[in-house]
Amino acid sequence: MQNSKCGCTAGSKAETSKAETSFHPADFSALKFENGLIPAIVQDADSKEVLMFAFMNEEALKLTLDTKIAHYWSRSRQSLWKKGETSGHFQRVEQIYFDCDADALLLTVKQTGGACHNGYKSCFYRTIDGAVVGEKVFDEKDVY
Repeated sequence: MQNSKCGCTAGSKAETSKAETSFHPADFSALKFENGLIPAIVQDADSKEVLMFAFMNEEALKLTLDTKIAHYWSRSRQSLWKKGETSGHFQRVEQIYFDCDADALLLTVKQTGGACHNGYKSCFYRTIDGAVVGEKVFDEKDVY
């Protein structure tokens, strides 16, 4: 039998671990933060398109849960980052999942405007050979 949230097989160590059974929104002890951060994959709640990848620290996760607006940790600026604060392209969080190892998050969001600072709906707008396949939804020069 497969667990619908993580794809783990019923009876597996991961499924019956502390991470699977004792996670509460105010208790992040079940999550595995590395150097204070946990990876977060962001997906459009309706289309299921992957919009971006970022990191969260505990404060960003708490703010996200409290406000239902996505917050992240910027490694380059070494500061908390409220997605959309500058651009107006906010992410309203519908649900947060954690994987079977409790070392990654998946946020499903309702995206306002584009998720990518380069003006695209998704940060994943190029193929490995450089072809642009994503939809440009705003001119970044007008926003930043």
